[in-house]
Formats: sequence, C-alpha cells, structure tokens
Amino acid sequence: MTFGPGQPKDSLADWLRIRTKISWPSWHGARPGSGAPASDGFRHLFLATRDGRDSEGTARVLTALDVAFADAEQGRPLTLALMAKWQQSVLDRGLVRFRTLPAFAKGGRERYGLAPTTQAQFERCLSESSQPDLNLPSRTARTYLDVLFFHPFEDGNARAAMLALAFVLAREGVLLDQVHPLQTTRWADDAEGAADLAVLLGILITAAERRPSHARQS
Repeated sequence: MTFGPGQPKDSLADWLRIRTKISWPSWHGARPGSGAPASDGFRHLFLATRDGRDSEGTARVLTALDVAFADAEQGRPLTLALMAKWQQSVLDRGLVRFRTLPAFAKGGRERYGLAPTTQAQFERCLSESSQPDLNLPSRTARTYLDVLFFHPFEDGNARAAMLALAFVLAREGVLLDQVHPLQTTRWADDAEGAADLAVLLGILITAAERRPSHARQS
C-alpha cells in the first residue's frame, strides 16, 4: 500500500506489529466477588464527559452500556456482531457494519488502513479477550486498544472501545467504580503505553475490590 504526500502511515499496521511483542505485566489481584456487574464507574464517565453537550447521545450510550453488561452477565463471547448491536444504540442506527474505508483519528494524525483481511483479523483479536493464559487487566487493555486501532465502525469508536473494556471486565464479575483515569490519548506504536494501561487497570480493579460495596451503588 502506498501513501500520498503527507499522508500518515498506517497506525493499524503499527499496532499489529507490536501487539504480540508487548511485555504485559504480571498481576496477582484479588478475584472478584459474586453478584451482577455494576456500571457505576462507566455510567459516571459517560455522564461527566458527554451529557452537557449531547444528552440524547449520552442516553443512547448508557442504553448500550446496560445491554453490554447484560450480555456479560450471560457470558457471551465478544464478537463484532455483539459490538455492532451495542453500536446500533450508540449511533441510533438500524444497521451497523464494519467500516468499508480507511479511517482517521486524532485530527488525522493516525490512519487505520483497510485490507480484505482486516475484519477477520479484528474478529480473531476480539476472540482473544478470553485468552486463559493472559491475566485479566492485560487482556482488557489489549481488547480496548484493539478496538481503538482497528477503528471498526464509521463513528463512535472511542465509545465502542470503552464498552468493550467494560464488557470484558464485567464478564468476569469485575466492578470498576473509577474509570476516569483511563481517559488519556493512546498511540498505536506505544508498547510501553499498552503495558502501562494494563498496570493501571490492575490498580483500578484492586482498588474497587477494596472499597465498601455501598461506594459502587447508584
């Protein structure tokens, strides 16, 4: 694939190049307690960052979050079809499919290419969200970054990535009451940043488990 003058390189290719080489951190956190996952931390994030400028869009993403948590409680596998169902609520569309053109983000500084195999690669990456030989924070971080850098949908990919992150944790009964620390710019070629995200998720998981249960209630 060739690029025109000034066109950014393929950040998806950068991510796929480093994805299998990341030194994921070890984690020995407490295992989650029983009970249905709570969406408080994610709900608060969406309300705090979106509600003032797009109340209707916020309501839609909260509906998608509820659906994602219900799917997690049923132990569903993470698939493109499942994410597309959530994205129908997020975007208020009857049909959502994998993008058909290259995508751009960060003001055009990142470009995510498209090849005949891109959708199938994304599906395989999503299936690894339940990989048994990688700890939960690292699997969750990797899935979140997969969604960001595959950029599977025409719109709403940041929200899709956060929904996927919430789902992977909730599927294993993990509750997060703080999500705001996750909100920072991520770059496709930053292996250390990916590992740092896993460390941060481990800290947030452990901290949430140590707080009184009433702190997670709506």
